[in-house]
Amino acid sequence: MDTRWLQDFITLSEVRNFTRAAEARNLSQAAFSRRIQSLENWVGARLIDRSAFPTQLTEAGERFRDAAIELVNQLAEARAGIAGVPAQNQLRLATSYALATTHLPKWWRAWTDGKLLSCSLQTGNVHDTVSAFTSGAADFLICFHQLAQPLPLDPARYDCLTLGRELIRPYAARALIARTGLDLPGTAARPVPLLMYSANVYFARLIDAAIEAAAEPLHGVRVFEAEMSDVLGDMAAQELGVAWLADSALQRLAAADLAPLPNRGWDIEVSILAFKDRADSRASVAALWERMRTAAQPA
Repeated sequence: MDTRWLQDFITLSEVRNFTRAAEARNLSQAAFSRRIQSLENWVGARLIDRSAFPTQLTEAGERFRDAAIELVNQLAEARAGIAGVPAQNQLRLATSYALATTHLPKWWRAWTDGKLLSCSLQTGNVHDTVSAFTSGAADFLICFHQLAQPLPLDPARYDCLTLGRELIRPYAARALIARTGLDLPGTAARPVPLLMYSANVYFARLIDAAIEAAAEPLHGVRVFEAEMSDVLGDMAAQELGVAWLADSALQRLAAADLAPLPNRGWDIEVSILAFKDRADSRASVAALWERMRTAAQPA
C-alpha cells in the first residue's frame, strides 16, 4: 500500500469531487482515480459511492476515513520522533511562500514567545497547502481568502481565525507611472502591459474575478505570467508592466521603487485565515491555537 493513497483518499473525502481532488493532489484525474481504486483493492471494499453527486463516501469509506487520518498522523509523529523531536511538540504548518516570507516570521515569534516548540513548514500554492492540511499532513493552514473564491474546507470540521487583512493592488514602477501616466483600465489604442499570475495560483482567480466584475472593461495585454509574486514584482520594477501585489510583498521589494496605480477601483481586499482541525486534541496544537486566537483580528 502506497501511503500517498491515504492522502488522496482524505483529500477526496474532503472536497467530494474527483476533478478538484486530483487538482489538489497535482495529478491527472485518470491517475488519481487509479490510485483511489488501488486503495479500494487494498482495503477490500468500495470506499466511494460514484453514483452520487456530489461524490459521497460509502459506509465503509466513512469508517476508513478516520483510520486513514489517524494513520497519516501517526506516520508524521513517528517521523518527528525519529528526528529527535517529541511528537507532542512537533507542529506542522502549511502556507504560501508569500505569507511565509512576510507575515509568518513576526507572527511565529509572538505565538511561541517563551514556549519551546518545533515547526515543520510546508510552502506551496493553494492546492498543495490545502491538500497537505486536509490529508492530515499539516496541523495548521494559513492562507489568503476571499468570499468570491471560497476554499473547499468544511466549517463543521475546521476551526477558523482571521489573522489579518491585506490589499492586493496593481503596482508598477514609479518612474513608468510618472513618465507615461500609466493607469487602469487602459484603452483599446493603448492597452496596459499586464504581469499576471499563472492560472493555478489563487491570486489569478481573484484578479480574473475582479476584472470580470469591474464597472469598465480592462484593456490590457498579458506580457508575462509567473507563479510567484516576487518574480512579477521584479518584472514590474524593470518597467515591464503592471502586477497585482499584496502590500506586504513590498517589504521584500523595497528597493524596487514600485507604486500603486492611481485608480483604486482595481484593489482587491483579502483576509488571511488560519485553520485547525477540531478533532486534533494535542496540547501543543491547542496551546498555539489559543495564542493565535489572542492575536487574531475579529472576523
